[in-house]
Amino acid sequence: MTMSLPAVLPTPGAATASAAGPVRLLLDADDDRAVHRAACRWADASRGRITADPTPHTTSPAYLALDVLRAMGRLGFSREGAERMSTDPAWRAVTCWSLATGVREVIVLRAHRLTVERLRRLAAWRVETGIRLTLLAHTPQPADVRRLTEQLAAAHLADVACVTGTAAALDAIGPAVADHRTGPPPLDHAQPLPAVPRAGVAAFRAQCWRRQNEADFARTDAQYRAGYAAARTWWARSLPLKPPTGSGGAEEADRPAEFTKPTAFGLRETEALRLFLSRLTVLSPSPQHTVARVRGAQAGLLTCGVLLNVPDDLNRRAGPGITTVPLTPRTVHTITTRLPSPLRAAAIAALLCTGTATPLLAMTQITSVGDQATHIAIDRDGRINIGAPPAPRHLYAIPPRARPLLAAALEFRRRTPRTAPAHGLFANCFGTMPRLQALIADAGLPVPALDHPHTDDDWHTAARGWHLHTPAPLAPHVLPRLGPVRP
Repeated sequence: MTMSLPAVLPTPGAATASAAGPVRLLLDADDDRAVHRAACRWADASRGRITADPTPHTTSPAYLALDVLRAMGRLGFSREGAERMSTDPAWRAVTCWSLATGVREVIVLRAHRLTVERLRRLAAWRVETGIRLTLLAHTPQPADVRRLTEQLAAAHLADVACVTGTAAALDAIGPAVADHRTGPPPLDHAQPLPAVPRAGVAAFRAQCWRRQNEADFARTDAQYRAGYAAARTWWARSLPLKPPTGSGGAEEADRPAEFTKPTAFGLRETEALRLFLSRLTVLSPSPQHTVARVRGAQAGLLTCGVLLNVPDDLNRRAGPGITTVPLTPRTVHTITTRLPSPLRAAAIAALLCTGTATPLLAMTQITSVGDQATHIAIDRDGRINIGAPPAPRHLYAIPPRARPLLAAALEFRRRTPRTAPAHGLFANCFGTMPRLQALIADAGLPVPALDHPHTDDDWHTAARGWHLHTPAPLAPHVLPRLGPVRP
């Protein structure tokens, strides 16, 4: 049994819906197959245009929502054993995906079979998102037209523009997409790196030069230089503060700079450092890429008078670039196709791009997601040790392709009744092992953080920074060449 919607009242989205124009009602009295075919060929979800074909022999509003999700390319609910969505969550998912992916124009086929309840759902969707709604109906008899008009009025769809006739309907639909591409994106491919030495920053690049051939060293050095440049740019732009001074009074002021004790990063600087390291490595194709980038970042920060220490067992830790998966177009396509629920899609995306443990990720609150969904900040210590002094939060960068998924999940949570900002974003996604296993099975993607669990903190949260209080050496624009030129 489904709950009937109340009458659609004026809301802030009503102005957007009015700006999109009236609802277009295409009356195909001849029941011409060309009109149906033209509406299907017109659709292109990547351009914000979809055509929904309601499932016949059912009047359930939930099925109509699933039909709309199918038109968006989200087909996971149709697989055997997949998690089901009831009416209200399904329509919330439709609204959130529409806002997150930019759906602007919608054609609904078989409109003459829609009930008043289904039309009310479409009207509410239009008000909340501002889509341009087109209804295609096959009504050969005048009585059918009158009945459909009465149903539209009962659903509070008063601003309706009728188009009658096959030719006029084809003109209203418009041309088909010329370069419409079907199927998933191509397979992912990344150039692998050879094994990198376990040396520290002082000897890392030299050992790479000695142990690798010219082609391998060029690829490794490219990652090293990228980390070097990124660290210097980050320090110059994000942390313009002067290093803090000591508290030793005149005695410390008279002490030579080279003997001044290093000063550990403060709370704000430590959080900024964690976020920088996550951004630097979140898209690393392999741990070897991550190690090269981190060593380059250490060298770049040294030229700025900053010492960055990372765990020695970097390859054995968890975290960005080690137990993460780059969110390529094919990976995102797999997530959105197999997981129509915004919460579950965002949950698996967060698992893949943070590489952290599920108990920590389950602490993510609605307010933990930063502006524009660029990062996640989890206050684990504040939730475990209530009343203790504030400690640096666990920050994880969200790559651009995953941000629409997080934005849709946030919108879904905010539209859920009885939801507060402090509630968990991924509640009921990781709670129990059967639920987590169902999520992994529905996603159909390997999760390195689950295949190789670690009990220690993620590597970037175990990193530490110090101000050296020494004159920063002049860094050349190009790193010096190591050793003689190879033959």
